[in-house]
Amino acid sequence: MKSQSVVIRFAGDSGDGVQLMGTQFVAATALAGNDFATFPDFPAEIRAPAGTTFGVSAYQIHLGARPITTAGDAPQVLVAFNPAALKVNLPLVADGALIVLNIDSFTSRGLSKAGYEKDPRQSGVLDGYQVVEVDMTKHTLEATQQFGLSKSDAGRCKNFWSLGLVQWMFNHDIAPIEDWITKRFAKDATIRDANLAALRAGHAYGETAELAAAVPHVPAIEAQFPPGEYRGVRGGEALSLGLAAAAELADRKMIFCSYPITPASPLLHTLARYGNLGVGVFQAEDEIAAVCAAIGASYGGAIGVTSSSGPGIALKTEAIGLAINAELPIVIVNSQRGGPSTGLPTKTEQSDLYQAVYGRNADAPIPVIAARSPSDCFEVAIEAVRIALRHMTPVMLLTDGYLANAAEPWLIPNVDEIPRITTNAPGPRDVGQDIGTVIFNRDPESLGRPWVSPGTPNLMHRIGGLEKDIKTGNISYDAQNHQAMTNLRADKVAAVAKFIPPQAVEQGPEKGALAVVGWGSTYGAIYQAVRAIPAHERVSHIHIRHLSPFPENLGDLLRGFDRILVPEMNMGQLATLLRDKLGVETVQLNKVTGQPFLIAEVVQKIRSLLAPAAAVRKATPKAVRGERA
Repeated sequence: MKSQSVVIRFAGDSGDGVQLMGTQFVAATALAGNDFATFPDFPAEIRAPAGTTFGVSAYQIHLGARPITTAGDAPQVLVAFNPAALKVNLPLVADGALIVLNIDSFTSRGLSKAGYEKDPRQSGVLDGYQVVEVDMTKHTLEATQQFGLSKSDAGRCKNFWSLGLVQWMFNHDIAPIEDWITKRFAKDATIRDANLAALRAGHAYGETAELAAAVPHVPAIEAQFPPGEYRGVRGGEALSLGLAAAAELADRKMIFCSYPITPASPLLHTLARYGNLGVGVFQAEDEIAAVCAAIGASYGGAIGVTSSSGPGIALKTEAIGLAINAELPIVIVNSQRGGPSTGLPTKTEQSDLYQAVYGRNADAPIPVIAARSPSDCFEVAIEAVRIALRHMTPVMLLTDGYLANAAEPWLIPNVDEIPRITTNAPGPRDVGQDIGTVIFNRDPESLGRPWVSPGTPNLMHRIGGLEKDIKTGNISYDAQNHQAMTNLRADKVAAVAKFIPPQAVEQGPEKGALAVVGWGSTYGAIYQAVRAIPAHERVSHIHIRHLSPFPENLGDLLRGFDRILVPEMNMGQLATLLRDKLGVETVQLNKVTGQPFLIAEVVQKIRSLLAPAAAVRKATPKAVRGERA
């Protein structure tokens, strides 16, 4: 019987090509018709000493039939390139998992560097697992010796040898990977041919009689997708494509201004290739210069976008206030990571919700939205630009390290079917009319002012960070005017709720015993956890995209449940926000380990909350409960 899905994890040193191996395996998975979700797990050190636990890099993929919404809990297959990779990842794998070990570094020195006092193959640590020992380095050197490479260069091909073996295990064709290698190394025929030989040798090794008995094929049911054209997409790619699409939908140029920082840098790298789509990219000298450049782009009539993670967003805060006061539309992308300060730069967290909603001086609200999955980043990017241009305000778009690097299948949308993004055009100026009354004649629904670029005939104006008169835009120190402008800025953000759809329930009833409420990248784990609970328990999943302001119906929706559980990768920031804005009390499930939630963690918490209610029902006579005896 075929399994519904399987979780596989590759792990090794940073220089072992684990991420490349995982990426190519994902491509083969997509072509095989499987649904999938991935989790690249990077070390924080740029180049830790080889063979140490500090430098272990991993790539996990969950593949099989729909719905696959997370990278999986416990891997059933682990491919470990050295003892350190085994030590770090063994606690994560499932009981009875298949472990493929590259044994060339299982020497006394290699074991010591990984922190093993005894060889785990003899100490009993691996009892209960299906262990296959393969000298990958030796076989790789044999496969590539004809090309005259140094031992070091030939050894770098072992990731493709291993990939060939894994492709055999999962019945995947190696032809697409051969095509990729041929194109990727077209300028170096020797490296190209060596990698091809390693790939083919690993695949052939899997077919040998002695290994076929130890390593069975691991089939997974082919997923059934709705009709359409699909591609695998990482969150950073989807976000980049969404921003480029938004510029096209608004018929405006986009200027992306950023300073490199983990894990936000992939957005800068990707958008730098989109010049043909009307996207300009400016790598600034620091975070403050980046956001100020984005504001300048917006003032000039282009869509200004800037990006960073929490520490960089902190540096941008004063300039964001300038954009709020000047009523200029910019999009600020926050790819969250573990903090504070440098914290865990390569690990994921949802630690910046307070910062996004409250983190500016004075009363300076802005709309805040969050992506829930890699492919969802595309839609959220368009929504962020739409809100910014409609209300003429900065918008914070929250993603995180997990979403930025994770991948999943994506149904490529037809851009022609996406509603256009409109901008506020100035009305006609009457003879003698003050320019400011045209520039600041705000739309009565959105409260967004007209977007007037420099050089617009008869509408030349000045603007800055000092408080302005609500009607004319001239500098004003009038007390009542400042009150009116403060109210206006708050009302503008509140007006966003008029334009967003009502909050829906992802799954489960609209009223019940328990609502599991999440935001951002917790979506996959919550979805699968609620799906695992029987329907009669009346558990529902609610996932919030618009975090400030909330959808208008959210409070009434939540009050239809007996209890509310909020899983977050922080210490309870959404829980605070729900209590602050809606007066809703919640049960918190918090995790700040730098790793995404496991499905089992959420399921366990749900069951613990349901257990007391079930006990009360069991102890109460049916007649008292109103049930038929």
